[in-house]
Amino acid sequence: MIITVKTSTGSYDIVLERGALNKLSEICDVKKHALIVTDDGVPPEYSQIVLKQFENSVIKTIPQGEKSKNFETYKELLEIMCENDFSRYDCVVAVGGGVVGDMSGFAASTYMRGITFYNIPTTLLSQVDSSIGGKTAIDFGGYKNIVGAFYQPTKVIIDPEVLKTLSTRQFNNGLAESIKMGATSDASLFELIENKNAYDEIDKVIEKSLLVKKAVVEEDEKEQGLRRVLNFGHTVGHAIETATGLGDLLHGECVALGMLAFSSDNVRTRLAEVLKKYSLPYAINITPEELTNALRHDKKADSVGVNAVEVSDIGKFNFRFVEFSEFDEIIKEAYIN
Repeated sequence: MIITVKTSTGSYDIVLERGALNKLSEICDVKKHALIVTDDGVPPEYSQIVLKQFENSVIKTIPQGEKSKNFETYKELLEIMCENDFSRYDCVVAVGGGVVGDMSGFAASTYMRGITFYNIPTTLLSQVDSSIGGKTAIDFGGYKNIVGAFYQPTKVIIDPEVLKTLSTRQFNNGLAESIKMGATSDASLFELIENKNAYDEIDKVIEKSLLVKKAVVEEDEKEQGLRRVLNFGHTVGHAIETATGLGDLLHGECVALGMLAFSSDNVRTRLAEVLKKYSLPYAINITPEELTNALRHDKKADSVGVNAVEVSDIGKFNFRFVEFSEFDEIIKEAYIN
């Protein structure tokens, strides 16, 4: 299946197909000089499969986890391309999850003012969310994605076969993003995850999640309006990441927790049951004061409060500006019973 995403700078294809990893010569320009970026948590066989198909390539393996998404790693990627005489006609290929994709995309966006970027997401979270939409970034000063750029991939290759090597925790971590998209924008997706076994229905879950994000990104490429809906769970989720220390909880686990804060009672009840079903967290051990302080540093916040996404019914959402003075009560209602 090919899903085409149209943006102001052109369009690109998402190739969703089992076995696609072994067909890159049919999908990508494999004659380009390629920097293949992966991490040590990704089975090395995946980057080796990519290496064998690109005629002239080099692999850079970074340490797994959010703590690698920094200026030092970004500098290392640029140094490799300079040392290997990469030109503006060459490419960066990400083989991994969201950290690898964000790092690789940011390096591709800035090297010689932008070179070809192929994204091959190997986690469910990156397949359904971070691999498309053009957000690239690194963390800085303890804050997530504070330095970055909008830079669309040249092509995204999604092979559900690679998910077989994911741990259950990592699978569920990615599923949180699909739960988010269903909760805000597609009741049938939410019900599929809620009532069936998502592991058995994963190809359909990926497809329906991608169609939600495609529709949002095409209408609002640079988050001037509708795209803010994708932040459901993220505003509080990012604050939880900051308050607990980057890397202590997985990104999707924080998003799962964050969704509970801005849901109606009925939605919160259904969400909590789905989170329990897939072993995602639904309670936190953080004081309201700690969480509110972290929220103040959200890049979307101003001195008074932050724009939030609320879900009153599954498949429907609205935007609301929430003042920081309101958060104590919101946090207590969502997490303290």
